[in-house]
Amino acid sequence: MVFKEQTFHGLEPEMEAEIANRASVEAAVANALAIAGGIDASDVEVTMENDQIVLSGTVGTVGEIERATAVAKAVEGVHSVQNRILLGGYSLDGTH
Repeated sequence: MVFKEQTFHGLEPEMEAEIANRASVEAAVANALAIAGGIDASDVEVTMENDQIVLSGTVGTVGEIERATAVAKAVEGVHSVQNRILLGGYSLDGTH
């Protein structure tokens, strides 16, 4: 068997460790939301874009939107949070 050094055309692929870390942070935030009091996060989706946690989905009250942000920010490894959660189908500013 002959082993050849890896060569890449264009961008080098993402490191598996980086992908695993991103997934573990997403899972940690989702778990924190699931067990946090004061929020029904069953319709909230957690993703990580670049180094930012993005929350999307719907909740029943404005307080739950604010609580989701606070819970996500408290998770280790989270540097910033973008909250795109809608209020029962409406955004915080009243738009769809």
